[in-house]
Amino acid sequence: MAEDGVLAGKVALVTGGSRGLGRAMVLGFAEAGADVVIASRKLDNCKEVAADVEAMGRRALPVSFHVGHWDEIEGLVEEAYGTFGHVDVLVNNAGMSPLYGGDVTAVTEDLWDKVIAVNLKGPFRLTSLVGTRMVAGDGGSIINVSTTGSLRPAPDMLPYDAAKSGLNTLTEGFAKAFGPSVRVNTIMAGPFLTDIAENSWGPAAREHGMPRHALGRAGEPPEIVGAALYFASDASSFTTGATLRVDGGIP
Repeated sequence: MAEDGVLAGKVALVTGGSRGLGRAMVLGFAEAGADVVIASRKLDNCKEVAADVEAMGRRALPVSFHVGHWDEIEGLVEEAYGTFGHVDVLVNNAGMSPLYGGDVTAVTEDLWDKVIAVNLKGPFRLTSLVGTRMVAGDGGSIINVSTTGSLRPAPDMLPYDAAKSGLNTLTEGFAKAFGPSVRVNTIMAGPFLTDIAENSWGPAAREHGMPRHALGRAGEPPEIVGAALYFASDASSFTTGATLRVDGGIP
């Protein structure tokens, strides 16, 4: 099935690809025929997902790197291109959103810098490097994973929501910079029941749902895959600089 998939012959690089939405997209891309670079901080976790990809008959490259560390990004790019020769799909999915209880004076300079580095600075650099190579090659698709908080910021997540708002801006700017051969789009994710959510609001959402949302519930990670495949494949050949909300009907 993978040999006939919509991403057959493609290589996808997914940051934060070892868990949550990233893992779901990695497996979805592999099922659609792509080989995958799984990039995240913990190599053992990346290797576990790589084994799942290889069980589908696809190639996988697990790479340990920190997207907030600018000097590690070029190494990731070199390893990906050195192994596969090309990258056709880049997903900027890695993120961090530490809470601080709504007391904005509790936001330290260190917290601010880390959140901006992971959610905005790193994706800028990675997109710059991979997008430039895509333009010089056969083109490609870049997908930024943002949040509905960038539209409706929460008092206890302001650095994160601000960084993701910046990522929305980068989507439109890079779409113009790298067009017409490279498309750049955003998936604006709402509440998903990832492992991180299970440690905070997830149990309550599972028990009571999310009645203010149109669908009345949070999403499961595999439900992000359809949007990712749309942007990654030729199905979105006339779509760039766009934002697709996948949020269950946020109020």
